[in-house]
Amino acid sequence: MSIVHGSLPGARVLDLCAGSGALGLEALSRGAGFVDFVEDDPRTIRVLESNVALLGAGERCRIHRDDAVKFAEGARAEPYDVAFADPPYRQELAVALAKLWLAEPFATIFGVEHEARLAMPDGGSPADTRRYGATAITFYRL
Repeated sequence: MSIVHGSLPGARVLDLCAGSGALGLEALSRGAGFVDFVEDDPRTIRVLESNVALLGAGERCRIHRDDAVKFAEGARAEPYDVAFADPPYRQELAVALAKLWLAEPFATIFGVEHEARLAMPDGGSPADTRRYGATAITFYRL
């Protein structure tokens, strides 16, 4: 989050494959204006709803039960300032989302977490990958 913190105040943020909502909720705590959370697992959504309620963030976010790729495709019409994705490993979702962003960006900044050994597509201005053990985060920027 510290890599994009300067872009967060007042930002419209997208948290794809949101899980517990940690990324989007952290963005809100750092001044983001609004976060759309996208998660497709009903059990995980209940955890996310609980976390949003616990932090009193309900007025500053919306939770969508949807497929991350389908949602991102629809988001291209009105791009976000910052988007994050933390997709499950070994499902090629990180690569699919990166390719989608490269074809038609759905955010000014897109950060996607993935396995460090996974080769991510090049693009953006240029892609910036940070490795942390077996995990990496690749940032794409317009």
